[in-house]
Amino acid sequence: MLFSPIEIGALSLQHRIVMPPLTRMRAKLPGNVPHTLNAEYYAQRASAGGLIIAEATQVCPSGQGYPATPGIHSEAQVNGWREVTDAVHARGGKIVLQLWHVGRLSHSSFQPMGQLPVAPSAIAAPGLHFSADWTQVPLETPRSLETHEVMALADVYREAATHALEAGFDGVELHAANGYLVEQFLLSSANQRTDQYGGSLPNRIRLLSELTQALIDAAGADRVGVRLSPFGFGQREEDAPLITYRYAIRALSEHKLAYLHLIEPRASMSPLTDSASEGIPSASELFRSDWPGVLIAAGGYDPKSAERAISRGQADAIAFGRLFIANPDLVDRIRADQELAPWHRGTFYCGGASGYTDYPGLPRAHSPEALA
Repeated sequence: MLFSPIEIGALSLQHRIVMPPLTRMRAKLPGNVPHTLNAEYYAQRASAGGLIIAEATQVCPSGQGYPATPGIHSEAQVNGWREVTDAVHARGGKIVLQLWHVGRLSHSSFQPMGQLPVAPSAIAAPGLHFSADWTQVPLETPRSLETHEVMALADVYREAATHALEAGFDGVELHAANGYLVEQFLLSSANQRTDQYGGSLPNRIRLLSELTQALIDAAGADRVGVRLSPFGFGQREEDAPLITYRYAIRALSEHKLAYLHLIEPRASMSPLTDSASEGIPSASELFRSDWPGVLIAAGGYDPKSAERAISRGQADAIAFGRLFIANPDLVDRIRADQELAPWHRGTFYCGGASGYTDYPGLPRAHSPEALA
């Protein structure tokens, strides 16, 4: 099933193995500009008729929350991303860009003129976070966005999607997961607004709907996806997460999007893959009946569990994150039933080629060409 063709919106794919967005903190500084090393990394992982969802990319300067993450709001960034998309297309692959604003998960050192990060409400998230000089610091209490600022975000995202298409991307994905800005509006624990963007569930999903429509306006519904994490960061504080996410997913289904991308819960960190958290249900199983379109599931899958999920109709395609980091030729390895290499977590965010473009591919004797 993993190697059966699939139509994901406007994209015709030859298999169902997806590379999801993976933050690697390797944009060129200053300017957070994608460059040749990034193009090499993505080209290594591209496959004919395969889909890559490029790493989370800030839509504006205030949307940044980590060092050396790329943007899509300057001419230099657009030109840098074009080098990446050209490299992927040369390998026969498709690539879409995940659009990102971190909201309160930022630090004033990233913000224009050192201002506070912004959020739905002035409520600090727990824990530590990166500052611009790569040190760990306590998360600050953010500034609550004014109503007119929230309304203006649609224009910011629309322009970012337009820039992504100019850079050669085949579509865009709205990052509405992992505790970042869009999800902060969804969660009552982070959103205590009293205007039309807070309070009731319809109000809390309003920004999600408006940004989704903005991306559709720029790219067309068949080139837009949305990513959600129903059991991820912060939802355990919610009284009724199932109700919240079911409502959001059903609302999104009215937009006739290319796909919905759901992150499964994860727990143990084994050398090769992560398993689902015990006692926490599968997101794709829970919400499959609420989503009539293409569903991509991510989180803790190996090739065998991916086959099962697709054969059961639980998902239509599977995204493999860490396995793609460690196996640049993951598609070929799965096709040839070859051993998968382990990843090195210590190099995920360290910068440079180490742990980025230096993972080896299949030995020649096991390559698809040799086996054929």
